Amino acid sequence: MTSVLAAGDHFVHPEVFVDALRRATTRELRFDTLKLPWPVEPFGPVGNVQEASGTEQRLLDALGDNEIVATQMAPFTGDVLGAAENLKFVGVCRGGPVNVDLQAATDNGVIVSYAPGRNAAAAAEFAVGLMLAALRRIPGSDAELKDGNWRGDYYAYENAGIELEGSTAGLVGYGAIGRIVARVLRAFGANVLVADPFVNSAEVAGEGVELVELEELLRRSSVVSLHARLTPETRNLLNADNLKLLPEGAVLVNSARGGLLDYSPLPDLLRTGKLGALAVDVYDIEPPPRDWPLFDAPNVITTPHLAGATRQTAHRAAEIVAGEVARFLDGQRPRFVANPDVLAKFGDLRP
Repeated sequence: MTSVLAAGDHFVHPEVFVDALRRATTRELRFDTLKLPWPVEPFGPVGNVQEASGTEQRLLDALGDNEIVATQMAPFTGDVLGAAENLKFVGVCRGGPVNVDLQAATDNGVIVSYAPGRNAAAAAEFAVGLMLAALRRIPGSDAELKDGNWRGDYYAYENAGIELEGSTAGLVGYGAIGRIVARVLRAFGANVLVADPFVNSAEVAGEGVELVELEELLRRSSVVSLHARLTPETRNLLNADNLKLLPEGAVLVNSARGGLLDYSPLPDLLRTGKLGALAVDVYDIEPPPRDWPLFDAPNVITTPHLAGATRQTAHRAAEIVAGEVARFLDGQRPRFVANPDVLAKFGDLRP
Protein backbone atom coordinates (compact mmCIF):
# COMPACT_ATOMS: atom_id res chain seq x y z
CA MET A 1 0.00 0.00 0.00
CA THR A 2 1.33 3.44 -0.96
CA SER A 3 1.43 6.06 1.79
CA VAL A 4 0.51 9.68 1.05
CA LEU A 5 0.79 12.86 3.11
CA ALA A 6 -1.94 15.39 2.29
CA ALA A 7 -0.21 18.56 3.50
CA GLY A 8 -3.02 21.06 2.98
CA ASP A 9 -3.79 24.44 4.48
CA HIS A 10 -6.79 26.69 5.12
CA PHE A 11 -7.43 27.08 1.38
CA VAL A 12 -6.79 23.65 -0.11
CA HIS A 13 -7.83 21.56 2.87
CA PRO A 14 -6.13 18.19 3.43
CA GLU A 15 -9.50 16.53 2.91
CA VAL A 16 -9.78 18.13 -0.54
CA PHE A 17 -6.51 16.44 -1.52
CA VAL A 18 -7.65 13.12 -0.08
CA ASP A 19 -10.98 13.18 -1.93
CA ALA A 20 -9.31 14.14 -5.22
CA LEU A 21 -6.72 11.38 -4.90
CA ARG A 22 -9.35 8.76 -4.14
CA ARG A 23 -11.25 9.77 -7.28
CA ALA A 24 -8.11 9.82 -9.44
CA THR A 25 -6.84 6.29 -8.81
CA THR A 26 -8.15 2.86 -7.91
CA ARG A 27 -4.95 2.01 -6.07
CA GLU A 28 -5.18 1.53 -2.34
CA LEU A 29 -3.64 4.49 -0.53
CA ARG A 30 -2.91 5.19 3.12
CA PHE A 31 -3.25 8.85 4.11
CA ASP A 32 -1.69 11.06 6.73
CA THR A 33 -2.77 14.69 6.89
CA LEU A 34 -1.18 17.99 7.87
CA LYS A 35 -2.87 21.40 7.94
CA LEU A 36 -0.49 24.34 7.45
CA PRO A 37 -1.36 27.85 8.71
CA TRP A 38 -1.50 29.68 5.36
CA PRO A 39 -3.39 31.95 4.58
CA VAL A 40 -4.36 32.66 8.19
CA GLU A 41 -0.65 33.35 8.60
CA PRO A 42 1.21 34.89 5.61
CA PHE A 43 3.61 32.70 3.67
CA GLY A 44 7.29 33.59 3.56
CA PRO A 45 10.77 32.13 3.18
CA VAL A 46 11.46 28.94 5.15
CA GLY A 47 14.99 27.61 5.12
CA ASN A 48 16.22 27.96 1.54
CA VAL A 49 12.81 28.08 -0.19
CA GLN A 50 10.39 30.93 -0.79
CA GLU A 51 6.65 31.40 -0.24
CA ALA A 52 6.19 28.49 2.12
CA SER A 53 4.08 27.88 5.21
CA GLY A 54 4.87 26.08 8.45
CA THR A 55 8.27 24.86 9.60
CA GLU A 56 10.73 22.24 8.44
CA GLN A 57 10.39 20.30 11.68
CA ARG A 58 6.61 20.22 11.55
CA LEU A 59 6.76 18.91 8.00
CA LEU A 60 9.35 16.27 8.89
CA ASP A 61 7.27 15.12 11.85
CA ALA A 62 4.24 14.66 9.60
CA LEU A 63 6.18 13.21 6.69
CA GLY A 64 7.41 10.06 8.42
CA ASP A 65 7.81 7.29 5.88
CA ASN A 66 5.30 8.65 3.34
CA GLU A 67 6.31 8.17 -0.28
CA ILE A 68 4.07 10.82 -1.86
CA VAL A 69 3.08 14.31 -0.73
CA ALA A 70 0.30 16.52 -2.10
CA THR A 71 0.68 20.12 -0.97
CA GLN A 72 0.51 23.78 -1.82
CA MET A 73 2.80 25.46 0.70
CA ALA A 74 4.81 22.83 2.62
CA PRO A 75 8.51 23.85 2.86
CA PHE A 76 10.49 21.20 1.00
CA THR A 77 13.90 22.63 1.76
CA GLY A 78 17.21 20.96 1.12
CA ASP A 79 17.29 19.75 4.71
CA VAL A 80 13.79 18.26 4.53
CA LEU A 81 14.47 16.49 1.25
CA GLY A 82 17.77 15.17 2.53
CA ALA A 83 16.06 13.65 5.56
CA ALA A 84 13.03 12.20 3.72
CA GLU A 85 14.46 8.79 2.83
CA ASN A 86 11.23 7.23 1.50
CA LEU A 87 9.92 10.22 -0.42
CA LYS A 88 9.50 9.73 -4.18
CA PHE A 89 6.99 12.32 -5.37
CA VAL A 90 5.87 15.82 -4.34
CA GLY A 91 2.83 17.29 -6.09
CA VAL A 92 2.59 21.06 -5.62
CA CYS A 93 -0.74 22.61 -6.60
CA ARG A 94 0.74 25.95 -7.68
CA GLY A 95 1.83 27.44 -10.97
CA GLY A 96 5.44 27.11 -9.83
CA PRO A 97 6.87 25.03 -6.95
CA VAL A 98 8.78 27.88 -5.29
CA ASN A 99 8.36 26.11 -1.94
CA VAL A 100 10.59 23.25 -3.14
CA ASP A 101 14.37 23.12 -3.50
CA LEU A 102 14.36 21.56 -6.96
CA GLN A 103 18.06 20.77 -7.03
CA ALA A 104 17.82 18.96 -3.69
CA ALA A 105 14.76 17.10 -4.94
CA THR A 106 16.66 15.94 -8.02
CA ASP A 107 19.71 14.97 -5.98
CA ASN A 108 17.51 12.85 -3.72
CA GLY A 109 15.48 11.24 -6.49
CA VAL A 110 12.21 13.05 -5.81
CA ILE A 111 9.94 14.02 -8.69
CA VAL A 112 8.28 17.43 -8.24
CA SER A 113 5.17 18.29 -10.22
CA TYR A 114 3.18 21.51 -10.32
CA ALA A 115 -0.26 22.72 -11.43
CA PRO A 116 -0.24 25.34 -14.19
CA GLY A 117 -3.50 27.11 -14.88
CA ARG A 118 -5.23 25.98 -11.70
CA ASN A 119 -6.30 29.54 -10.85
CA ALA A 120 -6.39 30.99 -14.37
CA ALA A 121 -10.14 31.65 -14.46
CA ALA A 122 -10.19 33.11 -10.95
CA ALA A 123 -7.17 35.36 -11.50
CA ALA A 124 -8.45 36.55 -14.88
CA GLU A 125 -11.87 37.45 -13.51
CA PHE A 126 -10.27 39.28 -10.60
CA ALA A 127 -7.98 41.26 -12.89
CA VAL A 128 -10.91 42.42 -14.99
CA GLY A 129 -12.78 43.30 -11.80
CA LEU A 130 -9.86 45.47 -10.68
CA MET A 131 -9.82 47.20 -14.05
CA LEU A 132 -13.51 48.04 -13.86
CA ALA A 133 -13.22 49.14 -10.24
CA ALA A 134 -10.35 51.48 -11.09
CA LEU A 135 -11.80 52.83 -14.32
CA ARG A 136 -15.16 53.64 -12.73
CA ARG A 137 -14.07 54.60 -9.15
CA ILE A 138 -16.28 51.90 -7.65
CA PRO A 139 -14.52 51.25 -4.29
CA GLY A 140 -13.84 54.92 -3.56
CA SER A 141 -17.36 56.12 -4.35
CA ASP A 142 -18.80 53.29 -2.26
CA ALA A 143 -16.66 54.27 0.73
CA GLU A 144 -17.51 57.96 0.39
CA LEU A 145 -21.25 57.34 0.12
CA LYS A 146 -21.14 55.21 3.27
CA ASP A 147 -19.28 58.08 4.91
CA GLY A 148 -22.11 60.46 4.02
CA ASN A 149 -20.60 62.04 0.88
CA TRP A 150 -22.72 62.02 -2.28
CA ARG A 151 -20.07 62.64 -4.94
CA GLY A 152 -22.18 64.02 -7.73
CA ASP A 153 -19.05 65.74 -9.05
CA TYR A 154 -17.85 62.35 -10.30
CA TYR A 155 -20.36 62.90 -13.09
CA ALA A 156 -18.54 66.05 -14.15
CA TYR A 157 -16.69 65.48 -17.41
CA GLU A 158 -13.21 66.01 -15.98
CA ASN A 159 -13.87 63.45 -13.19
CA ALA A 160 -15.84 60.88 -15.16
CA GLY A 161 -14.44 57.41 -15.72
CA ILE A 162 -13.69 55.72 -19.04
CA GLU A 163 -15.17 52.65 -20.68
CA LEU A 164 -13.40 49.50 -21.78
CA GLU A 165 -15.34 49.54 -25.03
CA GLY A 166 -13.18 51.27 -27.61
CA SER A 167 -10.25 51.64 -25.21
CA THR A 168 -6.83 50.07 -25.74
CA ALA A 169 -5.85 47.59 -23.05
CA GLY A 170 -2.31 46.24 -22.79
CA LEU A 171 -1.53 42.85 -21.27
CA VAL A 172 2.03 42.24 -20.13
CA GLY A 173 2.24 38.45 -20.33
CA TYR A 174 0.03 36.17 -22.40
CA GLY A 175 -0.13 32.84 -20.63
CA ALA A 176 -3.22 31.04 -19.40
CA ILE A 177 -4.47 34.02 -17.36
CA GLY A 178 -3.62 36.65 -19.95
CA ARG A 179 -5.51 34.76 -22.65
CA ILE A 180 -8.70 34.65 -20.58
CA VAL A 181 -8.37 38.35 -19.74
CA ALA A 182 -7.93 39.14 -23.44
CA ARG A 183 -11.05 37.18 -24.34
CA VAL A 184 -13.12 39.04 -21.73
CA LEU A 185 -11.74 42.45 -22.74
CA ARG A 186 -12.52 41.77 -26.38
CA ALA A 187 -16.08 40.91 -25.36
CA PHE A 188 -16.27 44.36 -23.78
CA GLY A 189 -15.13 45.84 -27.09
CA ALA A 190 -11.60 46.78 -26.06
CA ASN A 191 -8.62 46.72 -28.40
CA VAL A 192 -6.07 44.35 -26.83
CA LEU A 193 -2.29 44.65 -27.10
CA VAL A 194 0.00 41.90 -25.83
CA ALA A 195 3.69 42.01 -24.89
CA ASP A 196 5.29 38.62 -24.25
CA PRO A 197 8.74 37.59 -25.56
CA PHE A 198 7.76 33.91 -25.41
CA VAL A 199 4.82 34.34 -27.79
CA ASN A 200 5.08 34.75 -31.55
CA SER A 201 2.67 36.19 -34.07
CA ALA A 202 1.59 32.80 -35.35
CA GLU A 203 0.41 31.79 -31.87
CA VAL A 204 -1.94 34.77 -31.56
CA ALA A 205 -3.20 34.75 -35.13
CA GLY A 206 -6.98 34.72 -35.10
CA GLU A 207 -7.21 35.58 -31.37
CA GLY A 208 -8.00 39.23 -31.99
CA VAL A 209 -4.98 40.64 -30.16
CA GLU A 210 -1.97 42.57 -31.42
CA LEU A 211 1.51 41.42 -30.38
CA VAL A 212 3.85 44.37 -29.71
CA GLU A 213 6.99 45.23 -27.79
CA LEU A 214 6.58 46.37 -24.17
CA GLU A 215 7.47 50.00 -24.90
CA GLU A 216 4.86 50.26 -27.64
CA LEU A 217 2.26 48.64 -25.39
CA LEU A 218 2.90 51.21 -22.66
CA ARG A 219 2.69 54.14 -25.08
CA ARG A 220 -0.62 53.04 -26.58
CA SER A 221 -2.57 51.55 -23.65
CA SER A 222 -5.01 53.44 -21.47
CA VAL A 223 -5.25 50.31 -19.26
CA VAL A 224 -2.27 48.06 -18.51
CA SER A 225 -2.55 44.75 -16.65
CA LEU A 226 0.38 42.56 -15.59
CA HIS A 227 0.24 38.79 -16.14
CA ALA A 228 3.90 37.76 -16.48
CA ARG A 229 5.78 35.27 -14.32
CA LEU A 230 8.29 36.69 -11.86
CA THR A 231 11.85 35.74 -12.84
CA PRO A 232 15.18 37.53 -12.42
CA GLU A 233 14.62 38.94 -15.91
CA THR A 234 11.11 40.26 -15.19
CA ARG A 235 11.77 41.75 -11.74
CA ASN A 236 10.84 45.47 -11.87
CA LEU A 237 9.78 44.96 -15.47
CA LEU A 238 7.72 48.14 -15.11
CA ASN A 239 9.82 50.85 -13.54
CA ALA A 240 10.42 54.59 -13.35
CA ASP A 241 11.94 54.67 -16.83
CA ASN A 242 9.21 52.94 -18.82
CA LEU A 243 6.20 53.99 -16.72
CA LYS A 244 6.77 57.48 -18.13
CA LEU A 245 5.68 56.11 -21.50
CA LEU A 246 2.08 55.61 -20.34
CA PRO A 247 -0.55 58.01 -21.69
CA GLU A 248 -1.73 60.69 -19.27
CA GLY A 249 -4.29 59.25 -16.85
CA ALA A 250 -3.65 55.59 -17.67
CA VAL A 251 -4.82 52.86 -15.29
CA LEU A 252 -2.36 50.23 -14.07
CA VAL A 253 -3.37 46.84 -12.61
CA ASN A 254 -1.07 44.29 -10.96
CA SER A 255 -2.63 41.04 -9.78
CA ALA A 256 0.30 38.84 -10.83
CA ARG A 257 3.42 39.29 -8.67
CA GLY A 258 4.58 42.29 -6.67
CA GLY A 259 8.14 42.01 -7.95
CA LEU A 260 7.08 42.74 -11.54
CA LEU A 261 6.46 46.37 -10.63
CA ASP A 262 8.72 48.99 -9.09
CA TYR A 263 6.30 50.61 -6.64
CA SER A 264 8.56 53.51 -5.61
CA PRO A 265 7.69 55.94 -8.47
CA LEU A 266 3.94 55.29 -8.31
CA PRO A 267 2.91 57.76 -5.55
CA ASP A 268 4.30 60.71 -7.53
CA LEU A 269 2.81 59.45 -10.79
CA LEU A 270 -0.61 59.24 -9.11
CA ARG A 271 -0.38 62.65 -7.48
CA THR A 272 0.57 64.35 -10.73
CA GLY A 273 -2.21 62.55 -12.63
CA LYS A 274 0.23 60.90 -15.01
CA LEU A 275 -1.20 57.66 -13.62
CA GLY A 276 -4.96 57.96 -13.33
CA ALA A 277 -5.49 54.99 -11.03
CA LEU A 278 -3.68 51.98 -9.64
CA ALA A 279 -5.23 48.66 -8.61
CA VAL A 280 -2.99 46.09 -6.94
CA ASP A 281 -3.51 42.69 -5.36
CA VAL A 282 0.21 41.89 -4.89
CA TYR A 283 3.05 43.81 -3.26
CA ASP A 284 6.83 44.04 -3.05
CA ILE A 285 6.43 43.21 0.67
CA GLU A 286 3.44 41.13 1.76
CA PRO A 287 1.62 42.28 3.72
CA PRO A 288 2.67 45.87 3.04
CA PRO A 289 3.60 47.94 6.11
CA ARG A 290 1.04 50.34 7.55
CA ASP A 291 3.16 53.31 6.40
CA TRP A 292 3.35 52.04 2.79
CA PRO A 293 3.41 55.24 0.68
CA LEU A 294 0.70 54.12 -1.71
CA PHE A 295 -1.87 53.95 1.08
CA ASP A 296 -1.85 57.77 1.08
CA ALA A 297 -1.74 58.23 -2.69
CA PRO A 298 -4.91 59.13 -4.63
CA ASN A 299 -6.94 56.66 -6.67
CA VAL A 300 -5.39 53.47 -5.34
CA ILE A 301 -7.31 50.20 -4.92
CA THR A 302 -5.71 47.51 -2.77
CA THR A 303 -6.73 43.93 -2.05
CA PRO A 304 -4.81 41.32 0.01
CA HIS A 305 -3.58 38.88 -2.69
CA LEU A 306 -7.04 37.47 -3.41
CA ALA A 307 -6.99 36.96 -7.19
CA GLY A 308 -6.89 33.17 -7.00
CA ALA A 309 -9.15 32.81 -3.97
CA THR A 310 -12.12 30.84 -5.27
CA ARG A 311 -13.44 27.49 -4.12
CA GLN A 312 -13.19 26.21 -7.68
CA THR A 313 -9.47 27.00 -7.68
CA ALA A 314 -8.92 24.93 -4.54
CA HIS A 315 -10.67 21.90 -6.02
CA ARG A 316 -9.09 22.32 -9.46
CA ALA A 317 -5.62 22.53 -7.91
CA ALA A 318 -6.13 19.34 -5.93
CA GLU A 319 -7.49 17.55 -9.00
CA ILE A 320 -4.45 18.48 -11.08
CA VAL A 321 -2.11 17.14 -8.39
CA ALA A 322 -4.21 14.00 -8.01
CA GLY A 323 -3.97 13.38 -11.74
CA GLU A 324 -0.19 13.72 -11.58
CA VAL A 325 -0.02 11.27 -8.68
CA ALA A 326 -2.18 8.77 -10.58
CA ARG A 327 0.12 8.95 -13.62
CA PHE A 328 3.14 8.43 -11.41
CA LEU A 329 1.58 5.40 -9.72
CA ASP A 330 0.71 3.93 -13.12
CA GLY A 331 4.28 4.29 -14.38
CA GLN A 332 3.48 7.19 -16.70
CA ARG A 333 5.42 10.42 -16.90
CA PRO A 334 3.56 13.21 -15.09
CA ARG A 335 2.54 16.07 -17.38
CA PHE A 336 4.07 18.89 -15.34
CA VAL A 337 7.48 17.87 -14.00
CA ALA A 338 9.46 20.77 -12.55
CA ASN A 339 12.75 18.83 -12.35
CA PRO A 340 12.79 16.55 -15.42
CA ASP A 341 16.47 15.69 -14.90
CA VAL A 342 15.41 13.41 -12.06
CA LEU A 343 13.70 11.08 -14.53
CA ALA A 344 16.83 10.49 -16.54
CA LYS A 345 19.03 10.35 -13.47
CA PHE A 346 17.07 7.83 -11.44
CA GLY A 347 14.86 6.03 -13.94
CA ASP A 348 11.74 4.36 -12.54
CA LEU A 349 10.96 6.06 -9.21
CA ARG A 350 7.57 4.51 -8.56
CA PRO A 351 6.86 3.21 -5.04
